[in-house]
Amino acid sequence: MMRKGLFLGALLVALVSAPAEARAGGFDGPATGSVERVIDGDTVKVRVGVWIDQELIVSVRVAGIDAPELFRPKCEAERRRARAAKAFAEAFLADADVTLADIKRGKYAGRVVARIAAGGQDLGAALVAEGLAVEGARGAWCS
Repeated sequence: MMRKGLFLGALLVALVSAPAEARAGGFDGPATGSVERVIDGDTVKVRVGVWIDQELIVSVRVAGIDAPELFRPKCEAERRRARAAKAFAEAFLADADVTLADIKRGKYAGRVVARIAAGGQDLGAALVAEGLAVEGARGAWCS
């Protein structure tokens, strides 16, 4: 009982002294984690430590890029490029801890938008350099 009271007291102090953005749910990072699964070229499930012995698995959308859609592609060319982007992301992130930076809330519940780096290299920049994603929004994969 005493430990629970001390823990809750420490948590309250941390929350009250945290910046307003953190109390509202914002967290810029960086945060380190491990890849659970690559969904597609620009979406990855990451296991991140958020507190002592506490982990969270979160869907992370790679910030600043658009990769072709693996689910519901508009044409066969988009499907092929989406498979290539996913395979590239899997190889890029294989057996590496990742760092999330510039973490923001995504527009969908349970997903964040962040830059993802592995071995000091940025996944988004690497996808763009390989021609498997474009900077900004909405690539034209079927033209």
